[in-house]
Parts: sequence; structure tokens; C-alpha cells
Amino acid sequence: MNDFADAEKIALLGSALAIGLLIGIERGWKRREAKEGERVAGLRTYGLTGLLGGSAGLLSQYLGEIVFGLIFLGFAGAVTVSYVTQRRTRDDVSITSMISMLLAFMLGALATLDHVTLAASAAVITALLLRFKEVLHGWLRRLEVQELHAALQLLLISVVLLPILPDQGYGPWQAFNPYETWWMVVLVASISFIGYFTMKIAGPDKGIILTALAAGMLSSTALTLHFSRLAKEHKEMNSLLAAGILVACGTMFPRIILISTLINPELFDAIVLPMAVMALLTFSLAAVMWHQRTDYQPGKLTHINNPLELKSALFFGVILVLVALLGKAAIHFYGETGIYFLAALSGIADVDPINLTLSRMSVTDLSIDIAILGIVIASVCNTLVKALLSLFVGGVGIGLRTLLPLFAVAGSGLAVALLL
Repeated sequence: MNDFADAEKIALLGSALAIGLLIGIERGWKRREAKEGERVAGLRTYGLTGLLGGSAGLLSQYLGEIVFGLIFLGFAGAVTVSYVTQRRTRDDVSITSMISMLLAFMLGALATLDHVTLAASAAVITALLLRFKEVLHGWLRRLEVQELHAALQLLLISVVLLPILPDQGYGPWQAFNPYETWWMVVLVASISFIGYFTMKIAGPDKGIILTALAAGMLSSTALTLHFSRLAKEHKEMNSLLAAGILVACGTMFPRIILISTLINPELFDAIVLPMAVMALLTFSLAAVMWHQRTDYQPGKLTHINNPLELKSALFFGVILVLVALLGKAAIHFYGETGIYFLAALSGIADVDPINLTLSRMSVTDLSIDIAILGIVIASVCNTLVKALLSLFVGGVGIGLRTLLPLFAVAGSGLAVALLL
């Protein structure tokens, strides 16, 4: 039994040593041309640092946490003295290597305290951060003040505000769920934020399609709202933005199939045909629009002023609450016959809520035929709303490029569903 315990401790110390060596490889590679004695620490020193931290972690299990604290303070003092001494003869004032050594010590200790996976993951992330110094600094130099403000605002509404909101219904028929509503606000804001940087990095041409594909898996309605507002400010990009809207709309249909099938696999055979028809037609029309983008000048840099469309996101959240309230009222007053009415109303804002609801109900409370038709109606209404949204928000230029294609898509999907 003791032999087994000793073997386990040896394995933990080996992990601590490996963690130190991993960080040491990156540090040693960076200063591999330096002569012996010209660097604070190299590969061996980092490996020994991880091993020292692991040994301190094991000792703390027998002698108490105070021993670990004293060892760490002594080690930190030695590293600091070495850094100050080296700084007198060098112009480099960076404390990155010193912090890396302290971190290697702590991660080595963490590994021997039965948190090997966490320590190893942190070591890999540390090595990556150290390795990509130039890339990260390059990003920071190109970061503009409005981009920093937008990132902080997005973190505020998502990381700070979203977790503290209650995830339950309030008001008539519990139609208002603060968490779900604010989650949609965060989603819309995130799409505009991601789209801004995608187009800045990849360029408007490729960035629009990449953003559309990514956003279409989350909310094509939110993407349509964002691109329509963008088209109003940048009319030279109308065809490109219209192609992006069509791509996002086409991505919505496979997402509907996936979600409904995961909840109730029996829905697949009935829902795949209308959704596939709408998806193929939408992508085909998007390809046509893409090849007709003669109004865009590839050499012209388009400046996008606002990385975060927070006002649009808040407006979208208000619309979502109104639709949820009206939908609950339809069920309350009309019973099961209000399913189609609810599907149509829900589709105005988003397809996913009604898709989830009807797919769950089809397991026990609702026939598959009614569920499928309700989902198709919601997707058709959502498609029509996006067509009108692009027209009224983005103007005639982008509106005419999306209105007729999306109306054709909606009509084809509804026709197939009714014929089945």
C-alpha cells in the first residue's frame, strides 16, 4: 500500500517537473542565443522550479499550509533579488520571466495537490501567452478606443449582468423571463461585435460571409438587423450585405432540423424536406447575389464606426418580450387552435423558442403533423420578417435584393409543408 502511495507521489512530482519544463522550453527558446549566465532562468531552472513547487505542495499536506507559504515567500524573495541584480546590467525592465517562474512554482504545487489537469491546462495557456507576445502586442497597438469601450460594454452586459438575472417568468402568463430576454440582447450585441472585427480582420468581402455563417447558427434575425443597419450607412456594400443576409437565413433551416431532431427524433422525416428545400433555394440565391456584387469596390476600405450596436440589441429585446406576451395570450384564449397563431407571432422575433416548444410538445402533448406545420409557419414568418426588416431598416437598395428571394423561399417552404 505504501509502495502504491509512493508511486502516486512520484507521478505527481513528475507532472510538476513537466509543467516547469513546458514553461521553460518557451522561455529558453526565446533567449536561446544568450550566453550562460546572461539570463535569469533557463530550461533547467524552470523545470526545477516546477519540481520545487510540487515538493512544497506535498510537504504542505504533512506539515501544514504555513510551511508552503514560507517556502513560497523564500522562493519569491530569491527570484526578486535575482531580477533586481540582472536589471542593473540590462535595459529590459519586463517582469514576465519573474512572473513565469512564480507561476511555474504555483502550478507545480497545484499538480501535487491532485489538480493535475487544471495545472497542466494552465501551463499550456501560459506557454501560449508567452509564445505569442508579438501577436498580442500587435493586436493591442491596433485596438482603437471605441473598440475597447465596446468590448468592456459587452463584458458588462454578458459577464456581469446576465448571470444575476432571474431565470423565471413574470407578469401575465409568466411571459417575461428576464434571463432569456437579456440573453437575446447579449446575442444581438455579440453578433455586431463579432461582425465588426471579422470584417476588420478579413476585410468586408470575406468578413461578411464569415459573420453570416457564424451568426446564422445563433440568430439570423439579429444578423439581418445588423447588416440592414450597416447597409443604410454603406450603400456601396448592398449586394455583399444582401448575400450575407441570405447566407444567414439559409443557415437557419439546418439549425431548425438539428434542434427539433435532437428533442424528438421522430420529427426528422417530416421536417427535413421543407427545410431542405428552403435552405437550398436560399443558398442558391445567395450565390447569385454574391456573383452580382458589382456595386462594391474591393480596393476601397469601408470604415465601420460602431463595433457594438447596443441600442439595436435593446430594441430587439423589447420586441421579443412583446411577442412572448402575445403568444401566451393566444394560447390562453384560443387553446390548441392558437398553436399556429403562436408560431406565426413567435417567428416574428426568433424561430428557436417556438421550435423548442413545439418539439417538446410533440413528444407527449401534440401531434407531429401540428408540430411540423407550426415550426414551418414560424420559419416562414421569420423569413418574411427578415425580408421586410431589410427593406425598412436598410432601405430600398438592400431591401429589393433580399425581399423577392426571401418571399420565394418562404412560399416554397410553406407549399411543401402543406403538400406533405
